[in-house]
Amino acid sequence: MALNRISKLIAPAKLAAQSNRLASSLTVRDALNQAMNEEIARDDRVFVMGEEVAQYDGAYKVSKGLWKKYGDQRVIDTPITEMGFAGIAVGAAFAGLRPICEFMTFNFSMQAIDHIINSAAKTYYMSAGRVPVPIVFRGPNGAAAGVAAQHSQDFSAWFAHCPGLKVVTPYSSEDAKGLLKAAIRDDNPVVFLENELLYGTSFPVSDEVLKDDFVLPIGKAKIERSGDHITLVGYSKSVELCLLAADELKANYGVDAEVINLRSLRPLDFDTIRSSVMKTHRIVTVEQGWPFAGIGAEIGAQLMEADAFDYLDAPVLRVTGVDVPMPFTQTLEAAALPSAAHVVKMAKRALNIQ
Repeated sequence: MALNRISKLIAPAKLAAQSNRLASSLTVRDALNQAMNEEIARDDRVFVMGEEVAQYDGAYKVSKGLWKKYGDQRVIDTPITEMGFAGIAVGAAFAGLRPICEFMTFNFSMQAIDHIINSAAKTYYMSAGRVPVPIVFRGPNGAAAGVAAQHSQDFSAWFAHCPGLKVVTPYSSEDAKGLLKAAIRDDNPVVFLENELLYGTSFPVSDEVLKDDFVLPIGKAKIERSGDHITLVGYSKSVELCLLAADELKANYGVDAEVINLRSLRPLDFDTIRSSVMKTHRIVTVEQGWPFAGIGAEIGAQLMEADAFDYLDAPVLRVTGVDVPMPFTQTLEAAALPSAAHVVKMAKRALNIQ
């Protein structure tokens, strides 16, 4: 009897402890800041450079407090010259340092594209492995809000097309911290594509994520939600659309959708996609970028070439941004971007739900 009473007291305490471990929340902005802070402290070769990253704490406050803590040698403000400071950062990586090169937006990375593609991406290969290029190019990528065609582009497919680059696309705070730390430690150049609209979003995190040794492997996707009826695949902001669509599909149609967060595009975790499709027999890919030669098109092609093709009961369907330059007008901007409703519509089409 006494043992029964004790066990009844212990069980709720265990549940409460488990709940507390998962009760912490962290914004994506703070997760990125933690990752850089911990890696700068861990390795004297790591430094941050870019426009307004130091005294102003970063245009989006991602580097807040780092300059005050580490000084001018480790957190460096640059002029508005992406070609200039990206070239300096690549050269520093050649010399054995580990720079984090911040672009205020990846739209501006086009000014530095030669350094990224021809110098950073190719040198490790062209030197037969003698000159590693441990550099991270990071900053916001994709559509924000009301900034029109020249400041709303998703360059995911552009960078993923180039051999020699690793391309990482975090969604949650866990992704942001664990993957950025992995990127900084990698001997290859990593393009780290964040999303401006996610910076202020808080996600629940475990105690493990808050530790300074938390690192996630690059190239491994995460199943955010298990399901048996259809696979929804996204990355960065589009994972949110997949999860919202999965909720609606379950509530209104009884459909259990499996949601895959790719986390990285190069390398692409095709095995996770393949296994999911062989279970669900249907797939919808979701991205904010343009449809032509996009990430969804690549996933579809790889599925056609794999044994998973024999398991498909419906065509591979894509949800993408509209194939136009981003309009400035608010209503047209909304119409040019994918939504959870678009994902639900495509899922119903794949499942033949009227």
